[in-house]
This record gives sequence, structure tokens and C-alpha cells, in this order.
Amino acid sequence: MTLPTYPDFAPVSLGLQEEIQKMVLESKSDISALTFANLYLFRNKYGFNVSLLNNSLIVVGTDKSKTFFSIIGDVPSKEILNELLKKYDYWKNISGKQALHSPVALVEDRDNFEYLYLRTDLAELSGKNFQKKRNLVNAFIKTYSLENVEKKLLDSETIKDALFVLDEWEKSKEEHSDYASAKEALNLHSELGFVGLVFYVGGKPVAYCQGETLANEKSFAVHFEKAIESYKGIYQYINQEFAKSIPKNIICINREQDLGHKGLRQAKITYRPVDFVRLFSSNVSTKME
Repeated sequence: MTLPTYPDFAPVSLGLQEEIQKMVLESKSDISALTFANLYLFRNKYGFNVSLLNNSLIVVGTDKSKTFFSIIGDVPSKEILNELLKKYDYWKNISGKQALHSPVALVEDRDNFEYLYLRTDLAELSGKNFQKKRNLVNAFIKTYSLENVEKKLLDSETIKDALFVLDEWEKSKEEHSDYASAKEALNLHSELGFVGLVFYVGGKPVAYCQGETLANEKSFAVHFEKAIESYKGIYQYINQEFAKSIPKNIICINREQDLGHKGLRQAKITYRPVDFVRLFSSNVSTKME
């Protein structure tokens, strides 16, 4: 398949993977929400469609009954941008670089800020700020014993174990979880270029992590992290172990946005982010003269 050129659009599909990934890589984006994998895995939730416009990729979708567009690459001309703003409710996932070249008024989209952590901070958990996290990791190790805890690469042999964890995790969640996307991510693990780990206690799979290196090549996005929550300290343990496994050239770990959920925001803050991928959006009513 070939990417359609603007104003024609096509749904995000595996057939467009190579072309979309090329656009993402050329943009050197550090936005986890705009990788090919994320667009594909959440294509049904948001109805993502894409179109090629010169050196940019236009992505359109719908969220909570409002239509939006995002741009991977350069900000298009004022005429095209105005055309998009007339057709869609708002412009979303605007990077800091794009904001500098925007001819329209923008606002910070705090709910979609992506949390950045130093890889070394998450891998080492050193210092007073991480005392509570270390305590939970140590409690997990003391309870289950390192001799009984094992980790394996997420691959064709261990995907079935990760699927088991996902199913167990889903039993305690609300109906509107990311279960469907997480399951597809496991089934397409190699096709999407993901890397990950599966964790075991006493031979039983209890958790897994899965993500990808971002286009700026300095950040790693953790897209999915699931565990059987009855194992106290499991999330703190796998968070640290996964950070240890990420290549040393990676500076930051991107743990994505909180979407305005108070509990999730608090949990992400406790890990002491060093920065955010600061994203902007236009006002829903924004139109250019």
C-alpha cells in the first residue's frame, strides 16, 4: 500500500507501516503517542486515518466525540492549517518545535504531557527520593526470594506467558481498559519492533513490560506494563528491572501521559520525572483569519 496524498486519507494499517515509520524517523520525534505502533494499536479507539502532505504526515481521529488532527513533521502552510481547523475540531499533540512555528494560538495540553525519567534514576533508585520505591522492591525480593524470581525476553516463546498475565490483570480492571490494544501488541510484538521482558515467580508468569526506542534515539517509550497485582511490590520491581535492561545509550524513559487521571498522575510524579514531552493543542474553537 501507498500513503494517500492530501486531501485523501486512508486508515492506519500494517500495509502502511514502512512509510509511516519512515516519516516518524525523519521527524526525530520524541512523542510516544505518535509512533506507528501507537497509532496502529489504538486505531480502532480513535479511528486514525493518515495522509501525506509534502514533508509531513497528517493524522486525524476522534476523541470523546471531538475530531482532531495531529501532524508528524513540519507545520503545513497557513492555508492548509486553516483548512484543517475548519474541518476538524482541534489540533492535538503539537510538539514544542511545531508550536514555535504555529500561526495559531495554542495552549499547553497538560493531560497529554508525556513523563520523562532518567534511565539511570529508574534503574538505580538511589537517594532519599526513591527510598519508598526501594523499600517496595526489597519487600518483593524478601517475600518471593531472588532464587524464585526469573525474567526472560519477551519473544515468540514467552508471549503466551505475557498473554496469561494480561488476562489475569484484566480480571481486576474496568470494562474500558486498554486490554484489546495490549493483547494485539503482544500478538504483533516482532512486527511492531517492540522489546520487552516477562517476569516469573516460582515458574509462574506474573508480569511483563513492552516498549520501543523513539525516533530521537535517546528515549525509550514503555507502552505496556502489566502485572498480577496480588504480588506486592511487583510493579516497582519490574519497573527497575526493565530500566536496567534498556541499552545504556538511552538517556530518558518515556512513561507516557496521565490523561488527567488524578491517581495515575500522582503515581507518575512519585517516580520523580526530570522533564516532560510538553505537548500543546489549539482551542476547540480556534480559527485563523
